[in-house]
Amino acid sequence: MNDTRTADQVLDVEFLMMRAKILELAAALDRIQRADGSADDETKMRLIERGLQILCDGQGNHAERIQMLFSREYAENWRAQFEV
Repeated sequence: MNDTRTADQVLDVEFLMMRAKILELAAALDRIQRADGSADDETKMRLIERGLQILCDGQGNHAERIQMLFSREYAENWRAQFEV
C-alpha cells in the first residue's frame, strides 16, 4: 500500500498514540528503577537501551532494525532444535 499522506498528516494522525507509547515505556522504566534489587537479566535491559538508541539515531528503518535486534538469527536446523 502506498501512503500518499504528507509527513505532517501522518504525524497528526499518529501523535497521540506515539505519545502514549512513549509514556508507557517511560513508566515501565521508572518501575524497574524504583523496584528493589536489580534486573535479573541485564541482557534484556541492554536490548531495550539499544532499541532506544536505534529510535534516536536518525538512520531510518527503525521498525525493521528493532525487529532484527529482538529476533533470533535464522538456523537451518530450527525444526530439530524446537522439535517441530
